[in-house]
Amino acid sequence: MTGLRYVYAVCRPFGTPLQAQLTGVAGDPPRALPHHGLVAVVSHVPEQDFAEEPLRAHLEDLDWLTATARAHQGVIDALTTVTTPLPLRLGTVFHDDSGVRSMIEAREDDFRSTLDRLEGRVEWGVKVYAESEPQEGSRPAQKPASGRDYLLQRRMQTKSHEEMWQRAESFSTRLHEELSAFAEDSRLHAPQNPALSKASGRNVLNAAYLVPRAHSEEFVELVDRTKGEAPGLRVELTGPWAAYSFAGEATTP
Repeated sequence: MTGLRYVYAVCRPFGTPLQAQLTGVAGDPPRALPHHGLVAVVSHVPEQDFAEEPLRAHLEDLDWLTATARAHQGVIDALTTVTTPLPLRLGTVFHDDSGVRSMIEAREDDFRSTLDRLEGRVEWGVKVYAESEPQEGSRPAQKPASGRDYLLQRRMQTKSHEEMWQRAESFSTRLHEELSAFAEDSRLHAPQNPALSKASGRNVLNAAYLVPRAHSEEFVELVDRTKGEAPGLRVELTGPWAAYSFAGEATTP
């Protein structure tokens, strides 16, 4: 099959084959391209969609981007079950196998040192959301009898909101410190935009933690113990993922 080479990840050689039915970006099955003791996982993609100009245009198309990101992530997830992959950025494309090999040679030392650091480790994501405004909707607000009463109600609402955000930030700070002490490394990401994430509530904590795979069960239990600890706050755990946040390449799932 002709076409450009789409690169998902770089890893060390692995003996367990990927699922036979696995397809990648543009529907092409991924394959291993070994070079200098490393392996690039690649598939063929059509030039009319993935050459520089059309790719730039496609990246502005949310539906196309979502489908491509889902296929990209599917390959990374499959790799994570059989090896420790170093994920590359979405849309990493080369003209041919020779271009992929040249990329490996140019970055070989960095790839090896990063793979050494990530070997046997996975990423867990933890988010904390403030689910609702405090006390609002619990009882009907009384109509203010005067301008003074109106100002007093507004002042009380503002104080209640501020206290809730302070509790949320205090809980999130303590949780992050506790999880960071357990994990080998951690990253704080910017809070998610609810218009994009579609998640309910206000995102207070958006963090990633690098954890040895063998200790993942303990990490999950540690997070689970915090759920329900603070009324009005929701703790979400995702993973295990390939270590996107610690690879120096791609964004967090």
